[in-house]
Amino acid sequence: MILEVDLSLIESLAVLGAGAAAGAINAVVGSGTLITFPVLLALGYPPVVANVSNTVGLVPGSLSGAYTYRRELAGHGRLLLTLAIAAVAGAITGALLLLWLPSGAFDTIVPVLIGLALILVVAQPWLARRLAGIPPGEKHRPVGPLLLLGVYAAGTYGGYFGAAQGVLMVGLFGVLLSTDLQWLNGIKNLLTGLVNAVAAVLFVIVGDVAWEPALLIAAGSVVGGFVGGHWGRKLPRAVLRGVIVVVGLAAIANLLF
Repeated sequence: MILEVDLSLIESLAVLGAGAAAGAINAVVGSGTLITFPVLLALGYPPVVANVSNTVGLVPGSLSGAYTYRRELAGHGRLLLTLAIAAVAGAITGALLLLWLPSGAFDTIVPVLIGLALILVVAQPWLARRLAGIPPGEKHRPVGPLLLLGVYAAGTYGGYFGAAQGVLMVGLFGVLLSTDLQWLNGIKNLLTGLVNAVAAVLFVIVGDVAWEPALLIAAGSVVGGFVGGHWGRKLPRAVLRGVIVVVGLAAIANLLF
């Protein structure tokens, strides 16, 4: 049963603005949930309802952010399909965990997962040199079982909560797939968009969605996704890596404190 919350005009504008900011951050790196989710909690929505409604609302923004990277992703259909299957399977698992299990046990490991992702992002250039090199003329390493398992795990996390799943994916891809952060950011946007969309479908069918804030977040996130995707594509690798680290640390601080 959804707790009904009558939003004032100011509160509605706050949710709309949070959705726009989250859409922009998700397009650049991820963790937009850390903006919208606390806002819904502050307005009086129960945690699970806030999480479900937030996931549903951020789907359009995630997909609009992925659309801005269409040129980087062109010509990689087979790779994207392989990764998408693993991500979608994880999203279904994570969404079912949210609906069926208490959150306490899973929440304790979230800061650890984000911290590991940040270590991977920072160490990615060094690790890439230590690992087998990318064959000449190829953009990425072959997809192996470890990468697919990691994408499934990240999709599970994303289907359950979602904050910083982009950080996890970029860190994973940077070590096991490629050193091209802009290209990886495009893949991350596509996969996180799919994860959110699949989880949202399950939440609409089974869960309790507060539609007023969900639609406000959706409207804001579409605009934010286009803006963030446009400017995120122009960021140098070092700057993009720095943004990832800052957002990831903010995610850990938010979850711990």
